[in-house]
Amino acid sequence: MEQKNIIKRRLQEYIAGRLFKGKVIIALGARQVGKTTLVENILSGLDFQVIELNGDEADVRELLADTTSTRLRAIVGKNKIVFIDEAQRISNIGITLKLFTDKLKDIPVIATGSSSFELTSKINEPLTGRKYQFQLFAPSYLEMIDHHGLLTENRLLEHRLIYGYYPEIITHPGEGYYPEIITHPGEERELLKLLSDSFLYKDLLLLEDVTKPILFEKLLKALALQLGSEVSFNELSRLTGANHQTVEKYITLLEKAFVVFRLPAFSRNVRNEIRKGKKFYFYDNGIRNAIINNFQLPSQRTDMGPLWENFLISERMKSLSHRGINVDSYFWRTTQRQEIDYIEESSQSLSAWEFKWNPKAKARIPKTFTRAYSEARCSVVTPDNFTDFLINGIAAQQSNERV
Repeated sequence: MEQKNIIKRRLQEYIAGRLFKGKVIIALGARQVGKTTLVENILSGLDFQVIELNGDEADVRELLADTTSTRLRAIVGKNKIVFIDEAQRISNIGITLKLFTDKLKDIPVIATGSSSFELTSKINEPLTGRKYQFQLFAPSYLEMIDHHGLLTENRLLEHRLIYGYYPEIITHPGEGYYPEIITHPGEERELLKLLSDSFLYKDLLLLEDVTKPILFEKLLKALALQLGSEVSFNELSRLTGANHQTVEKYITLLEKAFVVFRLPAFSRNVRNEIRKGKKFYFYDNGIRNAIINNFQLPSQRTDMGPLWENFLISERMKSLSHRGINVDSYFWRTTQRQEIDYIEESSQSLSAWEFKWNPKAKARIPKTFTRAYSEARCSVVTPDNFTDFLINGIAAQQSNERV
């Protein structure tokens, strides 16, 4: 899909507008979501000489690791802009970027990273006040609406739930490319397996931190199978045979590689609320399904509820990010197992949503919650009204009417 939609244009304008301001620009996001293409589109429209350096190349890593400002000036030469792709693979990249901002102030640098292992753990302190940083996601529901319209995208809902939104997936559809697409899969399954094997098993397992690859793979599958459920590190330790510290470390790696993200428990007033609970969701449904090797039709699956939940929460996250809206996101649960799928809290409002794949299924917001949080706006999201949730954020809002 060509990156010419409104969201990508705004992002390109955002980045271009921050060049030559004495700060490094950092674009983070999983592999294959379009970071390189986005930056190259920006640079191609500028009348400046650009030097492109790829951290996947061994000689580039050697050139930029543990370097000096004098050496950097020689590397840049007559070029006016530096683009460092896959910068997280370069040793001590934070110090290198700091040298650019401090010693080569006239040379703007754009750095991309497909994981935040070094781009967050090692350069946050050196680059304090010296960077513009943002996260790039795989194409979103909103972007695809902009690309080919609301009607077509909604017809593809079941396909998105199974195969997700990675660029290679949406540009290699099955036959028909409408509701019947899932019964005639194209290259989606093969491509998703290649993607997951590439940046999950190849990239992550090469890290020095991953000393037990078999346990890592077991943990990843356990997270995929527990989608939508509260996760206990102790339970994961029991399932995988790893100790608590290893489980926590490996999950942190998955978060920093933009494979999964966590949703904490919401707690404020109710005595029996779960306070330290957590759930984990995948940034992309297709990657999750590739991990467990399940591409069955929605009508044949037993996990459509969790898949629907993952789709809505991940797409909601993209939507909020694209619009520059900052909220705190949670789930809610009590020790009596009363539960709400998704909650957002801002300084102005508190909103709660229950997600139902079957529009005819009963959905009730627990009275324990509505009594404790009478100001909360509560809604149910189904395939009949999910567009409002992702576009406008009101999703069948009923002015505090309890459902």
